[in-house]
Amino acid sequence: MANDREVLREVWEGKLPISFHLDSDEVVELQQPDPFYLMVPRLSYFPLVTDKVRKHFLRYVTNDKQDREMWLEYDGQPIKWHYPIGVLFDLLITSDDQLPWNITVHFDKFPENQIYKFNNKETVESYFMACLKEADVLKHRGQIASNMQKKDHNQLWLGLQNDKFEQFWAVNRKLMEVSSEQEYFKYIPFRCYIDDGYRQKLIKPVSEDGHRKTLQDLINEMFPGKDISIKTHGMIPPLETPLQWMSEHLSYPDNFLHLCVQM
Repeated sequence: MANDREVLREVWEGKLPISFHLDSDEVVELQQPDPFYLMVPRLSYFPLVTDKVRKHFLRYVTNDKQDREMWLEYDGQPIKWHYPIGVLFDLLITSDDQLPWNITVHFDKFPENQIYKFNNKETVESYFMACLKEADVLKHRGQIASNMQKKDHNQLWLGLQNDKFEQFWAVNRKLMEVSSEQEYFKYIPFRCYIDDGYRQKLIKPVSEDGHRKTLQDLINEMFPGKDISIKTHGMIPPLETPLQWMSEHLSYPDNFLHLCVQM
């Protein structure tokens, strides 16, 4: 069970300042609208935090575009809404000197061949719950998530959506517990982001001889012979950090470790 509560709260409270700008080609007014500034949770997803952004810019686009799906772009690259915001930042931004994060807003020419469409927040919820259940299959053979009631799933989702630490962790702690017979998860749920995608592999938190595996062990298994570092939550964890501890304390709300690979 995750027991370093101050670490959990510190991770949860991570925020990013973002400056949203409407694409100048889509502005119908003579004057460019002011940017819209937000502090957003690293652990959240863009569709959960951009309602106000949409409302702010709608009056500056033509009527025929106002019902279209809004999408975001950074440095010419469409932003993948199904990645957590903190993961996107760690992938796309090389230095905190580049804050606030300048993101371009679009209501036209949705790049369907590059990013998924989402119709509503229920789409995001379905994706989030699918990831969380996948993580539980890896950790507990799916036994915890499958035994949860609908109200538990709702509490997890609402805790994330409304940025409520206590509400979320009251349920999530069950997913982070180990059984009395086994003091480790079966496998570590993680994704290594590299080359515009991510890689996963079945990696246990302990070796065959019972030694606790570390982040260095994961790197050796995923990228043998490569000299790389890993960034998550805007920091580079020490390579000797145990994988079990990382999974319990540094996982995103979907219960996966999201590891950005830096060659």
